[in-house]
Amino acid sequence: MKITYYGHSALLVETEQAKVIIDPFLSGNPNSGISPDDITVDAVLLTHGHSDHLGDAVQIAKQNDCPIFAVFELAEYCRMKGAKVKHMNIGGSHIYNAIAVKYTQAFHSSSIQEGDVWIYAGQPAGILLTIEGKTVFHAGDTALFSDLRLIGERTAIDLAALPIGDMLTMGPDDALLAARWLRADKVIPLHYNTFPDIAQDAVDFCDRLRLEGIEGFSLKAGESIEI
Repeated sequence: MKITYYGHSALLVETEQAKVIIDPFLSGNPNSGISPDDITVDAVLLTHGHSDHLGDAVQIAKQNDCPIFAVFELAEYCRMKGAKVKHMNIGGSHIYNAIAVKYTQAFHSSSIQEGDVWIYAGQPAGILLTIEGKTVFHAGDTALFSDLRLIGERTAIDLAALPIGDMLTMGPDDALLAARWLRADKVIPLHYNTFPDIAQDAVDFCDRLRLEGIEGFSLKAGESIEI
């Protein structure tokens, strides 16, 4: 399984059987290093509706004729914008071709702004994505919560992608504890340095992970790892 980081919280997950992008905030993110026009995938997965996660999901889904997986209200919003969707909700799972997806809790918020109107986008979520026997956990924009330990106990997670930016999500201290609870051998930090208020030292965070026996990857946009 190859995992490529495209800045903020966007991950492209590839195997021989499937390609999936999670939270594709690309064209609005000067640090993504890629255009949504260049993304070829079998599915788009969304953790919640904020613009820095919804991003280019509808465009990517339309151009690839593939579904967007999202919590029910957000999926409906994407459907009304012309995309194919898979309606999910917290605790639910679904198998789509070679892709297995399960939605977990996340403690955050979820909405979409159109002009002066804010649209409710359902609950925020984390995502367990399994392809060819490998499982990635994308935590979305969550705060630390104790059931992360339960997620780690019930699922063998090969890699966890965790927010570290603080202010709007977990900061590094809470993300370090989340990594322990999730029992993942490998961690990619997300949701940092895109804006001044979420500036963090991801290299230092990964050094702290290594002291816990966890391999951390501070990736630049466009860089990949294999698991």
